[in-house]
Amino acid sequence: MHQELGLLGQGHVRIAGVDEAGRGAWAGPLTAAAVILPPIAYYDRRLFWGVTDSKKLTPLQRDRWAYQIHKTAMAVGVAHVTPQEIDRYGMAAAGRLAMTRALERMRLDPDHVLVDAFPLEEGNRFADRQTALVRADTSCLAVAAASICAKTARDRLMQVLHRQFPSYGFDRHKGYGTRVHRDVLGELGPQSIHRHSFAPVRHARAAHPDRQPDQ
Repeated sequence: MHQELGLLGQGHVRIAGVDEAGRGAWAGPLTAAAVILPPIAYYDRRLFWGVTDSKKLTPLQRDRWAYQIHKTAMAVGVAHVTPQEIDRYGMAAAGRLAMTRALERMRLDPDHVLVDAFPLEEGNRFADRQTALVRADTSCLAVAAASICAKTARDRLMQVLHRQFPSYGFDRHKGYGTRVHRDVLGELGPQSIHRHSFAPVRHARAAHPDRQPDQ
């Protein structure tokens, strides 16, 4: 939290942490969240003791913390980038687009933005007030909170997609490249919810040239 405490000392109050979920998945959206926590969260660590990178938490822990973050935060924004947008723009640009959308969906405009590793592009309206940090989701409370909100929002959406495409097992692997997912792709081919620019999906599509997605 040293980064946030330093920013608070400089007079910044609305410090937004931004992170994304789903970067490596073969299917589903790339989801980003932006979170502005109240300043007291940085001075009284007990309020969010246990909040860390979402990958280090169990699903139940993530859900509980997501509820608490949404309840306590000054502002939360969540946004998705579709598989089609990922295929069109590439992952780097899609990540910046998701983060920008999440920031724009907050009800408050941030004084400063903390991002995890991948900075927003020059010319972005938030770029002149950002700090990009490697592994920010383990060192910055606001970014860790954003990682939890992004992960839980994306997981809920993948549960919805599972009901639409039950054969693919999205409720279990959330679109990531597990053996089960690879086997089903090989058997049934990809759907529109898949990222067709990704090699495993592209290869599965080539093996089913006559099959139209969503059939």
